[in-house]
Amino acid sequence: MALRDLSLKQEYRSDRDDVVSEFFIPCLTNSIQYDRTIEFISVKSLSTLTFGLENIEHNHAKIRLVSGHRFTTSDLDAIVKLFDQHNTSKLNGRLYLDKKIGGLIQDSKIRQLKKIIEDFKLEVKVAIPNSEYVDGVFEERMGIFRDTNDDAVAFSGTSNVTFDAENRNFESVDVFTSWDDKARVENKIKNFEKLWANKTNYVQIYDLVYAEKKNLLKYTTEWAVYT
Repeated sequence: MALRDLSLKQEYRSDRDDVVSEFFIPCLTNSIQYDRTIEFISVKSLSTLTFGLENIEHNHAKIRLVSGHRFTTSDLDAIVKLFDQHNTSKLNGRLYLDKKIGGLIQDSKIRQLKKIIEDFKLEVKVAIPNSEYVDGVFEERMGIFRDTNDDAVAFSGTSNVTFDAENRNFESVDVFTSWDDKARVENKIKNFEKLWANKTNYVQIYDLVYAEKKNLLKYTTEWAVYT
């Protein structure tokens, strides 16, 4: 099935829709590329996200994320180990995390996630405001799904990145398709590509590992990430 074959609404809202199962999962499983801007990421969100793209290991599918620069201490340490290609320390098939983010993610998921990262099928960059006009954090909430037919579905308005049935916020999502609203979708794609290429005003884009080594990232409280 392709994105165009899905029955998509222009808006999804938690009081009347199951945003995850009715919108996110169908789009993700029928895409070969997923681009996303988000306030923060965690090991849990990365693991659930990559396994939503079916057969990502065997296809040319890829995910590109631009995240804000807030992390919990335990998440940042684990994520940097996953993404640092020069890190010689072995994960030994498992990664011990803070209890609030699952306690332990088992062997197969960590190995699969690490392999996906090493094959450059999952890339993460960090956006840090660098202007007197933007003195807070990066909080853009936008995403784009693309399929093998060059169709695209763009959306805005949600902070959900995990697609986790157990942790869902009340939210609304505005949806735009390339076959019904081509100009809007092309604008979303253009905005993301400019951001990814570090050509967006008021924010500086960094490689995740570089930003961590240069002490550019911030630690945040648990409630800000997990509620």
